[in-house]
Amino acid sequence: MSKKNHLKLNPLQLRTLTLLQALAAIPEAVQQGPGEGEVTITHFPHAHGNHFHLGDALVDSNNATGLFNEAVWHALDRKGVARADWPNQITLTKEGVEYDTEMADEILHRGHGHEH
Repeated sequence: MSKKNHLKLNPLQLRTLTLLQALAAIPEAVQQGPGEGEVTITHFPHAHGNHFHLGDALVDSNNATGLFNEAVWHALDRKGVARADWPNQITLTKEGVEYDTEMADEILHRGHGHEH
């Protein structure tokens, strides 16, 4: 079992990686590869007011500020969990796909009546 947050990602980086992992599970948003176990995210969600939809989850826009932040992409790149091609696409490395951010339940709201 790996140490929790062993790469010492800051809260914004953890939230962003959590969202990228959720995006990686949406077939329309990704391409597999280029490396084994890697996923390249090519389509990003658009906010609807204060939230956006990510597959079956609802996400508050304030948890997604890093998703459109070049510095965050490059920080994830330096940490080895992603390879950034700002602003076009970002590839999650095998480690990035598997990294446990421990934030999914906190920021991905599923199945309790979406309020608009």
